[in-house]
Amino acid sequence: MNQRKNWRQTLQEITDHRFFTVVVMLLIGVNAIIVGLETYPELYVPYKEWFYIADRILLWIFTVEIAMRLVAAQPMITFFKSGWNWFDFLIISAGHLFAGAHFVTVLRVLRVLRVLRAVSVIPSLRRLVDALMRTIPSLFNIMFLMSLVFYIFAVIGTMLFSSISPEYFGSLGRSVLTLFQIVTLDSWTEAVMRPILEIEPLSWIYFISFVLVGTFIIFNLFIGVIVNNVEKANEEDEQLLGKNKKDQDIESLQNELQEIKKMLRDMKSDN
Repeated sequence: MNQRKNWRQTLQEITDHRFFTVVVMLLIGVNAIIVGLETYPELYVPYKEWFYIADRILLWIFTVEIAMRLVAAQPMITFFKSGWNWFDFLIISAGHLFAGAHFVTVLRVLRVLRVLRAVSVIPSLRRLVDALMRTIPSLFNIMFLMSLVFYIFAVIGTMLFSSISPEYFGSLGRSVLTLFQIVTLDSWTEAVMRPILEIEPLSWIYFISFVLVGTFIIFNLFIGVIVNNVEKANEEDEQLLGKNKKDQDIESLQNELQEIKKMLRDMKSDN
């Protein structure tokens, strides 16, 4: 039993080692380069078989990597408690499932999705995505506020500028699309504001007020919510790491106690 535990602990140390993570990242990078090269017909068609062989080799390497992390998990079922492990497992399983010739398009899409495994491998990226997922409930309130701002300014813009610039403010729908262009700050001054400004000198009040409210205030709310959730995710990860380290220390102490008990029993039997 102790030998089995020691073997699994060794495997866990290997999968948690920085070198192991770097190697996996390099292989993900190689996979991404191969997928990119496949988009060039002059390269893919003559060497189609080589591309296929390289993809199968990478797929089986990733399969071995997932199997190692699965076996190293103590207990094994804890591997599936992480959503990122589920993502890795499903991506690799789907790669084997759709490896047939009838699913060439699906297989290529799955090869591209393997690049996303870089997020699950790099802890900092994983924390960032987790934080973004946590912002979704808070973002609904911000999106609702942003929708109100867009609707109010779209109605005002349609009332004021529909006759001056019908291509941008001719209807409520066009006004909303125009406001989306303005909020991205994509050449809105030359294309939208200045032609209207030549006819209506006070129109700058409308555009500047919308940019201030829509771009700077609303976007800063988005950024504030995301940053707050990133900080929370970092704190939770630190607490989890401390708990895992404590559990490992307790397990190592238990192993040492068992070894001491075994030595005492051996000494008694010898006597």
